[in-house]
This record gives sequence, C-alpha cells and structure tokens, in this order.
Amino acid sequence: MNIPPSQTGTVKHLVDRRPEMSGEDLAANLVPPPQFATASFDSYRPDDDYPSQAAAVDYLRRFSAGAVPKKPKLFSRKPKQDAVKPGVYLDGGFGVGKTHLLAALWHSEPGTRKYFGTFIEYTALVGALGYSGTVKLLSGSTLICIDEFELDDPGDTMMMTRLLTELAAQGTRLAATSNTPPNALGEGRFAAQDFLREIHSLASTFETLRIDGVDYRRRAIEGHCATATDAEIDTALEQATASGSSMTDDDFSALIEHLAVVHPSRFIRLLDNVDEIALRDVTQLDSQAAALRLVAFIDRVYDAQLPIIASGIPLDTVFSEEMLSGGFRKKYLRAMSRMISLTTQS
Repeated sequence: MNIPPSQTGTVKHLVDRRPEMSGEDLAANLVPPPQFATASFDSYRPDDDYPSQAAAVDYLRRFSAGAVPKKPKLFSRKPKQDAVKPGVYLDGGFGVGKTHLLAALWHSEPGTRKYFGTFIEYTALVGALGYSGTVKLLSGSTLICIDEFELDDPGDTMMMTRLLTELAAQGTRLAATSNTPPNALGEGRFAAQDFLREIHSLASTFETLRIDGVDYRRRAIEGHCATATDAEIDTALEQATASGSSMTDDDFSALIEHLAVVHPSRFIRLLDNVDEIALRDVTQLDSQAAALRLVAFIDRVYDAQLPIIASGIPLDTVFSEEMLSGGFRKKYLRAMSRMISLTTQS
C-alpha cells in the first residue's frame, strides 16, 4: 500500500470505515441522490436526434399530473390503449437520462409519502425490517421509484415483484428503470419483454417507455480515464489538507477487498464527509464479483459527484475483455462512462 507515512495520521482512508445503517436510516435515505436533488422535467435536455426522449418527458408530465396518458405510437408497436396503468418503466441505454427523469417524477409528486431508491436499497430495507415491516412502512405511499431494477438474483427479483404487486394493489403508483444483465439485448439496450416475462405478475402494471439516445457523458468526453502519478496524488492531498477539503487516500486493491465486507446499500455511508477520492495502483480485476462491487461503488460515487484521482492503469480499463463480452456488459459500460467523467472533473 503506497501511502506516505507522513500523511497517514491526517488523511482519511475508506478502508478504515465500517458503516452501519438501521432500517430507519435506510428508509430516510430513500430520496433522490444529491446529483438529482433539483432534477425536473424542465431541466432535462432531450437530444433532438432522438424524439423518444422528448416524448418520454411529455408522457411523464401527464403521468405525474394524474392524467390518463395515451401512449404515443413512438413508444410501441402495439395499438394505443386508453386504460391507465399504475406504473411506468423507462427502458433505454445508459446515459440517456433515465435516472434524471425518474427523479423529476419523484420531485413532481406532491406530499411526503413517496420513496426513491435503487433496487439494492429496497432489498436491503426488506433485509433490515423484514417483508411485513417493509410493507407496513411503504403502505400508503403515493409513489415508489426504483432505479436500476436488477435481475441478477431470482430470489430478490421475485421478492420485489411480490412487494410491488402488493403496493400497487393498494393504490401506490410505481416507476422504474433497469440495468439488467443484457443477455438478450438488442443493440446494447434492455429488452422490455424480457423484463416483463421475468416479473410476470407486474406485466400489466407497467407502461414501458423506450428512450433511445447516446450516453450524454460521452457527448463531451472521449478516451480513457485520466491518470496521475503517486507524486501528483501526494500534491493533491497536500492541497486538499491546506484548503480544508476532505480527500480520501486508498490502495485500489485494498479498497476492492474492503468493499467485499460492506453491503452495497451502505456504500453511500463510506462517502460521508468526503469531497474527493484518491486511488493508488489501479490494476485490472480478475474477479467478476469484485468487478460488480466496483460498479455498485462507482454508482454511489457518481451520485455524490466526487472527483477521483487515480494512479496505475486507467480506471475504465479494469474490466477484462471476458467481462465486457459477458452478461454484465451493460453495467461495466455504464461504470466506465461514469469513471471517465469522474476522473476528468476539474
């Protein structure tokens, strides 16, 4: 672990943190991340080259207002249906603004009985409160937003299916996005029918909106993640200390090992009171489990918009070619895009 001894007494290390979160803490955290604290339909910038983006905004505005939206032909090959559905599912590639739109929908919902969280956060809530306790907590809510709906674990998928079906039957409206393993993806995007087959009891609950587009982060950013030398990291740490900024300093491999003993729902607490992250000696990962933990961690770092300075190989090259050609390709590509953005922040 290449960390100067002179700095170990003052610099924070993520590997020293052992965050705990109660069921109440998890519930209180079910709001949009800071990056989307002010997200709105007006602040979403549709790409003119992809009309489905503007059409999605229009549909969600009417869905939010409680109107009976008639699905435009743009979204489906099926005939229009007049019956309103209590749920909406945003289907599209990474970086097209699905989370922004989901947060905008949450913000537009009146009242306080509404929740926004990732699939992992909801499953962690069930783990902390139990199924009946979670139903009791969420019952009476007007809107449940689920970002990054996962299909990795059949048990968790079916448990969430049961939970959402029960809440929808009580009158709660639902909204979701997904980053499912793309085993049957067309052109790198999630196949909506696969989602509907997997959670069959929710099929009639969701209206699926296909949102086409390119990753907005790559509209202005190309190439690889920026890299630094250890000497440059030392200088950055000195500058952070002098300015009163909180910068963590960790060996990359040690952090990956540490993430294995922290539940992903608690990754956000690893970042409490952190302004910037330094990672030393980044190397390629040889374990898919480790790679998926890094993806979950980067998701939370990106939500918090924390710049990363790293030495070693570029962060976006940590995933092997075998990983990138496998079932989790979509997750890895999203993480790569986010890491490029985080390492090039000024």
